[in-house]
Amino acid sequence: MTARTDATLATVALAAFGLAALLVDATLRPPFVVAGGVGTVAFELLAARRRTAVRRRWERPGVRAAAVAAAVGAVLAPSAVLSAGVGSLATYLLVLGAVVAARRRRNGV
Repeated sequence: MTARTDATLATVALAAFGLAALLVDATLRPPFVVAGGVGTVAFELLAARRRTAVRRRWERPGVRAAAVAAAVGAVLAPSAVLSAGVGSLATYLLVLGAVVAARRRRNGV
């Protein structure tokens, strides 16, 4: 995937999380937003160091099951799960933007 595709998918997912939070009247909780953001940064640091291993695990069916578990969690504990999702996706977009900007600077674009 390209950075543009990643950014588009993350933006769509962030909008879906925001819409879900509105629909279930969930209150975003800062500790969970921060936890989602910290989790994203930790994952991205790991992914940058061990790309092949992370990609291999990312493509496993268990990752899909985790997505279903997150959806169930959003129903059972919407404020916590949706807050973490919003924090995670917003942080991912910031990290992706920083990586793209660094690449452009390095390449003189």
